Amino acid sequence: MAKNVADYLNRGISPEQFVSGMQKNQEAFKNGYEQFAWSDEGDREFFESLKFRDDLRVLILAADWCGDVVRNVPVVFRAMEAAEIPVEVFILEENFDLMDQYLTMGGRSVPVVIFADTGGYVLATWGPRPAHVQKFMVEFKQNNPDREAADYQDNLAVTRKQIVEAYGEGTGFHASIIKELRELISGF
Repeated sequence: MAKNVADYLNRGISPEQFVSGMQKNQEAFKNGYEQFAWSDEGDREFFESLKFRDDLRVLILAADWCGDVVRNVPVVFRAMEAAEIPVEVFILEENFDLMDQYLTMGGRSVPVVIFADTGGYVLATWGPRPAHVQKFMVEFKQNNPDREAADYQDNLAVTRKQIVEAYGEGTGFHASIIKELRELISGF
């Protein structure tokens, strides 16, 4: 049975409220938002072509302390602004009931971007990272199932370093997020 988030529609905060309420990483978040630029004119045109779709809604589970939120959500905000798709943000710590429906490999990883129709039926989700970055965490989880293992934290530190390196310097990863979002949305 398809998931439904109708009970959450119109209960989140706006992107502007999320940013203005950030207690951590607000400057880095704003910088990522300001530095966004379309790397492909076709992508920009695709998102702008969605302005006529009044049947889509986006819910984003997020937390201001999360580096992946700081890197990725500004890009999602920009794409949804171009598409004029309504966006609501749900703070992780205030919405465990929603978060626990969208675990990533059994864990509470943010951001989670939920695409739904106006009836709340979930069409797709994205997150917490672009695929080329997330692959390192997938590998880690597969190779380190025991959180109590002596080398678990050391291996996690190595994985976190790989993730940061995969994001790279600057905003090059923005294009990956845009491509993944475009591919998802093209399916509905």
